[in-house]
Amino acid sequence: MHDVAPDLVGCTLLVDGVGGTVVEVEAYDHEDPASHGFRGRTERNRSMFGPPGLAYVYRSYGVHWCLNLVCEDEGVASAVLVRAVEPTDGLERMRARRGAEDPRLLCSGPGRLCQALGVTGGHDGMSVDRPPFELFPAAGRVEIVTGPRVGITQAADLPWRYGLADSRFVSRGFAVRPARRSA
Repeated sequence: MHDVAPDLVGCTLLVDGVGGTVVEVEAYDHEDPASHGFRGRTERNRSMFGPPGLAYVYRSYGVHWCLNLVCEDEGVASAVLVRAVEPTDGLERMRARRGAEDPRLLCSGPGRLCQALGVTGGHDGMSVDRPPFELFPAAGRVEIVTGPRVGITQAADLPWRYGLADSRFVSRGFAVRPARRSA
């Protein structure tokens, strides 16, 4: 999961031809008390238990859809929440779905992202390597920053949020600290 999460940053994610560059994700593993899979399999989280490469889509607070990519072996509840995308494809469709003009407000945050890309509960359990999904690797070297996850209360301090350095499309900024030097 911690190999997959940073590798997703810089990839292009499209749903029915709408999307862009992934600029922010969060990792959740089976031993993580903030993870939906921590307490075991339920009807709501069944897709999170694999196999890898599935979309796990759930409703957050009964309001917003959230898109996760399942990334561990079948039976192990680990997934990566896609928090933000820099919109590049299907901008007019995104604007119509979101009712927003500013590209920074189209896909910055998991709820906005799903609304802009048209992701709903109907996408839960679908393979992300087949239509309507398309996932393309990053086109070059990607500089990644890390930080604590957002909007959770348990294990919130874990630096399991990964983002594209200096992106203005992330949902929240990253507090970037200078690297420590060893003596």
